[in-house]
Amino acid sequence: MEEQVGALWHRLITRVADRRYPQAAVPLAEVAHTVGILFRALGGDGGLQVEAADPTIHTARRRLLQRVAGIGEKAELAWRDQRALRLPSVIDCFPERTLNRDLYVWLAALAANYEDPPGSWFWANQRVACKTLERFPGLADRYARLVAAHLAQRPEPAHLPSSDGAREQAVRQALLHPGSLDVLPAARRPPVPVPLWLHPDPPRSAALDTDRRCEQEQVSRDDRVEDLDRRRRRRAERAEMPEKDQGLVTIRMENILTWGEYVKVDRGTEEEEDLDRARTAAEDMDQLAIARDRKASGARLKFDLDLPAESEDDLVLSDGILLPEWDWKKARLLPEHCRIVPMLAADATPCALPPHLSRTAKRLRSQFQALTPARVRHRRQPEGQEIDLDAYLRFAADRHAGVMGKADALYCEMRSGARDLACLLLADLSLSTDTWIDDHARVIDVIRESLFLFAESLAATGDRFGMLGFSSRRRDPVRVHRLKGFDETYGGAVRGRIRAIKPGYYTRIGAAIRYASELLSNQPAGRRLLLLLSDGKPNDLDRYEGRHGIEDTRHAVREARRSGLTPFCVTIDEYGNDYLPYIFGTRGYLVIRRPAELPARLPLLYARLTA
Repeated sequence: MEEQVGALWHRLITRVADRRYPQAAVPLAEVAHTVGILFRALGGDGGLQVEAADPTIHTARRRLLQRVAGIGEKAELAWRDQRALRLPSVIDCFPERTLNRDLYVWLAALAANYEDPPGSWFWANQRVACKTLERFPGLADRYARLVAAHLAQRPEPAHLPSSDGAREQAVRQALLHPGSLDVLPAARRPPVPVPLWLHPDPPRSAALDTDRRCEQEQVSRDDRVEDLDRRRRRRAERAEMPEKDQGLVTIRMENILTWGEYVKVDRGTEEEEDLDRARTAAEDMDQLAIARDRKASGARLKFDLDLPAESEDDLVLSDGILLPEWDWKKARLLPEHCRIVPMLAADATPCALPPHLSRTAKRLRSQFQALTPARVRHRRQPEGQEIDLDAYLRFAADRHAGVMGKADALYCEMRSGARDLACLLLADLSLSTDTWIDDHARVIDVIRESLFLFAESLAATGDRFGMLGFSSRRRDPVRVHRLKGFDETYGGAVRGRIRAIKPGYYTRIGAAIRYASELLSNQPAGRRLLLLLSDGKPNDLDRYEGRHGIEDTRHAVREARRSGLTPFCVTIDEYGNDYLPYIFGTRGYLVIRRPAELPARLPLLYARLTA
């Protein structure tokens, strides 16, 4: 009975104290694509992604009902950093849905013009608001509506203590007339958060460790994995690993107040069976404590044991090729930074096309044979299968008229036409391809079938093509598996290498594109197409994760275009629209929503690109 009364009281007081409007809520997922395009169109950094901002605690004065209900301690404010433009995950502070949507637009425009000027956040937000309204006067009406709606929700200065009232009055004036005040009056408490401004003190991400020692362990497909929201980055701190095997653990339960309080508990993670409980705990924590197990060297071999032994690994074709990598912070290429190791499957035996693909391959071959140039009759040849009657009659008439011409071009010959085209397919074979897409197939299985059908289709056209697979483990080595060379004939040996592909390590796309570009540039063709088949963003164990990898891949794509190549990316990553336009351009990529459709759609995409 007490629990029921407590639950009823909690729902009642929360409903009364909460001034949000869930019926008019606009989630970030609904407008993220539009806001991202707007942010870049207004001059924002094209390399930033749109992500959800973490709620942060503020110490501003709350209303009595909010304190009783225990709500209103956190606020979701917008900010931007080197990685992303971070916006509230949901905006429901206004009773009208159009106003909530307009707030997303205004925050994107504000962030696009933000330059992190020196001075207080109060003056900086006014300055950037003035700059935004000057550059884009069409936002003035929208800003006025947002200010009017927000001021109606802020506390009245007359109802606050004198110092807090003066500060609230200054905020109101700054909202109505940006740039009119330089200094915010002093007070004991900060003002109520302003959702129309950027965060006064955004959380700072910890610096990336360039020599990161933490290995990312594989998760077998039999494990139960709960994936948190990928669009939100959570704050974390490093902590010491709890000491184990110290006997009985005594913890007073009254000391464990919240999930967020870090306690060194002698308990292995394998004992956590309730994944829903663990997921809820992780979402409720403002900051996660991350510890690294400092075991002896034998324990570190646990990750390395998943690597193939040298005797069982693929055949290494050369000592390696050194290639540069783009450092976007220094705006220069790092010479000889990555080492490409060409490899060939050592245990790949020739095989036939899998039976379940025969019907689809037959249909594609018949469609692609229509792309083969027709046989062309070449006239006035010195030799050939037939006599060129026109040339012979002209020669006979000239001779009858007394003109002695040369009888060296009196034949015609039928020759097959040729398309001046070369294509190189670069397939991502990273560890993430071991993910199951349904109950029957993994991503690597879909990629394997795509390679089979792609090769069958191009063999029917006679086009010159090659196929490579790649994965990486830091910058040395970047493993590139040769599946088919340009000078090889497609047959059982190539099909055996395709059948032997397996998930590798990580995805250093920039180095793979540079290596593939060199190979493709050496092909004697007027048009050269570089196809990238991937399932996710560039990433690796070192600093290649995040912005560095995206910028390096973008620079590699631009180098390929300057070399006369046509790079194009095909991905099954559902978040590909967030970062691929920045890397490949709006018309340089395709996102396939259903991975199972990739094998049939890839050859048809090639036909459209080369039409």
